Amino acid sequence: MKKKHKSISYGKWGYLFILPFFITFFVFSFIPLINTIRYSFFEYYRSGIKEIGPNFIGIKNYASLLESDMLKYTGNTLILWIIGFIPQILIALMLAGWFSDVRFKIHGKQFFKVVIYLPNMIMASAFALLFFTMFSTKGPINSILMSIGITKSPIDFMGSVFGTRSLIGFMNFLMWFGNTTIMLMAAIMGISTDIFEAVEIDGCNRIQRFFYITLPLIKPILAYTLITSIIGGLQMFDVPQILTNGHGNPDRTSMTLIMFLNNHLKSKNYGMAGALSVYLFIISGILCMIVYKMINGKNSEK
Repeated sequence: MKKKHKSISYGKWGYLFILPFFITFFVFSFIPLINTIRYSFFEYYRSGIKEIGPNFIGIKNYASLLESDMLKYTGNTLILWIIGFIPQILIALMLAGWFSDVRFKIHGKQFFKVVIYLPNMIMASAFALLFFTMFSTKGPINSILMSIGITKSPIDFMGSVFGTRSLIGFMNFLMWFGNTTIMLMAAIMGISTDIFEAVEIDGCNRIQRFFYITLPLIKPILAYTLITSIIGGLQMFDVPQILTNGHGNPDRTSMTLIMFLNNHLKSKNYGMAGALSVYLFIISGILCMIVYKMINGKNSEK
């Protein structure tokens, strides 16, 4: 008689290994998310030592936020993101195209990759504190400008809307352009060299090759970069918080949505904080959908 061999099922081990992730996600992410949405429909805050609520009030929190300065802070957040993102994506594309071009035969590519990625490893709070010290009225930047005769009196960089927003955008650019460059380099290096050789034979110059070959082929990575950058930009907090001492000066032109949310959390107004979190989720979803349709719309129609 032939012995029957029992078939071994390895599927259950896969479920067992991914179970810790789902448990952690459910406890620390999914339940808080549901509670945030639930509290957004309640009056729930602390007045002194007295706790008010939770009392169900429907969409009053959402209506109150629309009547507040939330739209102004949304505009501030988008402006600060644009100031940092535009030079970030342009310089990242330029560096990625330069480093990934085999004809340049650049030596020490790994060293340059490490150097441009290093700012991304520095904490944003440390970056903001460094810039706050450097660009203050008594900081080294003003001392250098006065010593070489460019200006006779200290420049109050953080006393103007343009100066404060420019510093915040510049810091965001420095922190993230290295990460974007590495991602775009990987995307360009994934393109077959046969394609570039074929277009060279056809007589395409570098500019034509970049706009008609490279950019269309790295569209998925560009879409991913833009979407993650939008999500990160809407969550901008630590740099403007430290640079403006949490006030969003001057005249709250540097106040972001997360700083506004943080103010509600500090005042223990969980209902308004929950409603603002839902608004953030909706804004992020709409912007990401618009970007995805703009970049991949034609391809999806085909």
